[in-house]
Amino acid sequence: MVRPSVHPIEAPPLTDNAAILPRQTLKDVQGMPGTIGGFILRFFQFSFSIASLSVMSSTNDFPSVTAFRYLVAAVSLQTLWSLSLAIADIYAILVRRSYRNSTIVRLFSIGDGITSTMTFSSACASAGITVLIGNDLNDCAQNHCSRFETATAMAFMSWFAASPSFFLNFWTLASK
Repeated sequence: MVRPSVHPIEAPPLTDNAAILPRQTLKDVQGMPGTIGGFILRFFQFSFSIASLSVMSSTNDFPSVTAFRYLVAAVSLQTLWSLSLAIADIYAILVRRSYRNSTIVRLFSIGDGITSTMTFSSACASAGITVLIGNDLNDCAQNHCSRFETATAMAFMSWFAASPSFFLNFWTLASK
């Protein structure tokens, strides 16, 4: 009869450097939730979406076009989502923990997927309207074409920052 044997392993001695080092595993990739890269992506999402929202709301005639109203709604949602997850990332960085709970990562992944899809679709719709107004109707003299184009570009930049967050969260969820 074979008996399994358990050999105790001695714990390494505690040093003062152990308190300084971040508590992350090798599986943590920068850009995932709870890392500095993830916070930087959230910061850029928030910055570009707040810039798009500010530029679009500085015009008085954006409510006349449905695509522009959709852009304002989508980047407003993106702003709130990115700000709340940036705060969560700051907390995780400060306590030196990363998000490993599959429920939380699933929530982050679904939220990133929804907000990035909405931001991308609203930016595409707004880009189509700005091309229609500027190139096809030649009506930029009465409209704020440069502001609409700037807001649309900022929405696309917000989407460019949101896409890696979604893919990294999804990859983290799929690799569990």
